[in-house]
Amino acid sequence: MTELPPPRPGWRQRLPLIVIAAVAVIGALTLRDFLSFEALRDNRAALLAFRDAHYLLTASAFIAAYIAIVAFSLPGATAATLTGGFLFGLFPGAFFNLAAATIGAVLIFLAVRAGFGRALAARIDAGEGRVKQITASIRDNEVPVLLSLRLMPVLPFFVMNVIPALIGVRLSVFAATTFLGIMPGGLIYTWVGAGLGEVFARDEIPDLGIIFEPHILGPLLGLAALSLLPVIIKVLRGKGKEI
Repeated sequence: MTELPPPRPGWRQRLPLIVIAAVAVIGALTLRDFLSFEALRDNRAALLAFRDAHYLLTASAFIAAYIAIVAFSLPGATAATLTGGFLFGLFPGAFFNLAAATIGAVLIFLAVRAGFGRALAARIDAGEGRVKQITASIRDNEVPVLLSLRLMPVLPFFVMNVIPALIGVRLSVFAATTFLGIMPGGLIYTWVGAGLGEVFARDEIPDLGIIFEPHILGPLLGLAALSLLPVIIKVLRGKGKEI
């Protein structure tokens, strides 16, 4: 008996994705000047005063704003990470940043999977050819591949939230590899943000290229390579059996 292809999702399933796309376009056109390092610099005194008077409210509002920035792919994710370090220090600032970025990424993942992912993944499985082979290889090595791509972001953050949803990656794997994979970079930028007080006092701009310094980039590359070690071992074992 021939298995029928899964039904295409209707507009209700795609509504969250449509909303995200619409807000992303509007945000890119209207919010760029408000979600920037310059905005943080110009409003730093007011932000610190509000934090000192309402710490829990500030922390909650910051996390919600960061989630929205990631979920709607708005400009200003780097500025938000710096703000987390500036307002809350390396800890709990780093935890706030990592948790909010992960939650925002999960929301995009779920929206894409509801709108396209399940049906597209089923069609890929039912098809043949190169796309199916590549998808299958990623699924067979979900954790190391996704973790390495998060550690060394060769693809934009938004793209890395969409592709796993389209090929049927499990939510738990996506969330775990996102949180762990963005941790090193998130800690570095939160640390930079925690030192912004001195940067502002000198009327300077923070060095966001610090992540490309050899003493920082080297360990990140090492972690990315280490995360792929299970895949390398599996490939070598497969070649050994063929000989």
